[in-house]
Amino acid sequence: MPTYERSPQFDRDYAKLPSNLKERFRLAVRRFVDDLEAGHGFRSGLRVKGVQAAKGVFELTWAPDGRATFIYGEPVVEGEPHIVWRRIGTHDILREP
Repeated sequence: MPTYERSPQFDRDYAKLPSNLKERFRLAVRRFVDDLEAGHGFRSGLRVKGVQAAKGVFELTWAPDGRATFIYGEPVVEGEPHIVWRRIGTHDILREP
């Protein structure tokens, strides 16, 4: 099972989201984790891709204008990916991912 942590900025961003968008993100994360565990890449609907302006930072699309950025951190459990959630919100977060 993958491990994760959240940046303080992610927590601040997340706190500002309305509850319906928080639920959409949680649903996307369940799919994201399923795909990580399956090891066959991410389903196209999650639109996981690198952020062009920030090497090593990736974005996950969880709503039409919902984005979350993350990096792969050092594994906490050997052989399992460790995700560091950086930002969450609208497409605007990509200015400072």
